[in-house]
Amino acid sequence: MANISNGWVTGTRDSVTAAFARSLAAVPTNVFLDFSGESYTYEHFDHLSSHLASSFLELGVQPGDRVASMLDNSVQAVATWMAANKIGAIWVPINTANKGEFLRHPLADCGAKLVVVDAQYFDRIETVAHGVPELSLVLVNGEFAGADVPALDVRPLGDYWGDSTGVEVVENSPSDIGALMYTSGTTGPSKACMMSHNYLCNIARAGSNLVALEPHDIVWTPLPLFHTSGLQAILGAIIVGGKVSISLKFSVTNFWAEIETSGATVAKIMASMVPILIAAPEDDAMKRTFGQVRAVVGNPFTPAQKQAFYDRFGVKYIANNQYGSTEVYCGTSVPYLADTPQGSAGKRNDDFDVIVLDDNDCEVPYGTPGELCFRPSKPDVMFSGYWQQPQKSAEVWRNLWMHTGDMVRMDEEGFIYFTDRKKDYMRKGGENISGFEMEKTFIGHDAIGEVSVHALPSELGEDDIKVVVVLADGANLSHEDLWHWSRERVPSFATPRYIEFRKELPKNGVGRVLKYQLRDEGVTPATWDVQTTDLVKKRVSQ
Repeated sequence: MANISNGWVTGTRDSVTAAFARSLAAVPTNVFLDFSGESYTYEHFDHLSSHLASSFLELGVQPGDRVASMLDNSVQAVATWMAANKIGAIWVPINTANKGEFLRHPLADCGAKLVVVDAQYFDRIETVAHGVPELSLVLVNGEFAGADVPALDVRPLGDYWGDSTGVEVVENSPSDIGALMYTSGTTGPSKACMMSHNYLCNIARAGSNLVALEPHDIVWTPLPLFHTSGLQAILGAIIVGGKVSISLKFSVTNFWAEIETSGATVAKIMASMVPILIAAPEDDAMKRTFGQVRAVVGNPFTPAQKQAFYDRFGVKYIANNQYGSTEVYCGTSVPYLADTPQGSAGKRNDDFDVIVLDDNDCEVPYGTPGELCFRPSKPDVMFSGYWQQPQKSAEVWRNLWMHTGDMVRMDEEGFIYFTDRKKDYMRKGGENISGFEMEKTFIGHDAIGEVSVHALPSELGEDDIKVVVVLADGANLSHEDLWHWSRERVPSFATPRYIEFRKELPKNGVGRVLKYQLRDEGVTPATWDVQTTDLVKKRVSQ
């Protein structure tokens, strides 16, 4: 009824390396990458990434091997990705906030023998190395004091960084896996989505279509390159032969100055940055750049936020809300300049069939909540399954529909409206957070007998994290001490705002914790809030 098949078509077939080769041939001396004024043309970047690719071959990396990286936004991060793909290897970007089990698991799961890491994060690799049996070589970017880790060969990345063209680029098939992107587990450890070359390029094409990206556009983003959105900005530039300006991190104080310096015409930001920018005081750079940025992507925007960007900053277009996940990026969308109903996440596009199903995989009537499900209308425009987890892949592909776990309703025009989360996950600062991994971390505290971690709504959108603890018999623990303990063991974006001690957790008849009840109870009189203490000072920027 609501779903009308697009039919199966071949569509555009591409690879990351082929797309880059086209732009290299077309505009070799045009600037491709800009890092706060440090610029690299397509030709210069090609030489750097080719030299690194040749070094990877010398170090024993073979086609199909995984090359992991834990790098801040930098030319080294982009070059590691391109170098791996140039020799047919699979790039595995790791979130730089990860530590402990959040870091050990993806490194062990992907089976990477080589990791490229910024010096400031090396100690985290060192701490978990004993639990990553296949890891044998680490290249460290930047100055570090050296290391003595048994069975781990640690070398400076600088010894393998140079400017040459000495590598034969592998002809990657569009269906070959170009990257593994870890998406936080909701009922288990994080899973790696297998991203084909064509899927990565299709993500870039979809993102470019959202803002009608042209070769003369300059895309500015502070988004990290270990997330799909950051990669979309880079690949979008490659697809059209354009330029991307990448900031190390978001700063509301420097935002408009960076926009001015970069010459950006398109800004790709995160939803949580939107209200902060709107609330920021006016400065001279903001005045000078009024109208410079023609389009902004920062899904989702409220109507009031859109109007604020139009009126205050002179932005001409805010990309419409869309649905996306690592598994099916830009699954729904709205064409450039088209209208979308308030609150919707767009509608089916040419890449997918979209349907809303009940628990028995029967299609629900218009307006009735159900689970959002997809299947492709073209080859290799979605993820290729979960790395080394065929059972998990089969579970989400039930009845030949990819089940997202997200609850939505569809109107008669095909527009999708998000209603709830079927999976038990949390989202903070643009990051998905695994409740399973959080609980596994907290249960490792000697004073904790039981724990449940769940989300509560945040004033800035997304979620705040609450940890509910039952202490072990005879144990003593303060909220402050547990908060400090967690800061050393979970990513910064996953550090809990709320902590509550209880005598017991609510459970059903078979002993499962009733998380919905904990969420419904919200902030109780017994809940400790770090933002009411002196431990954290509220601030807009650093």
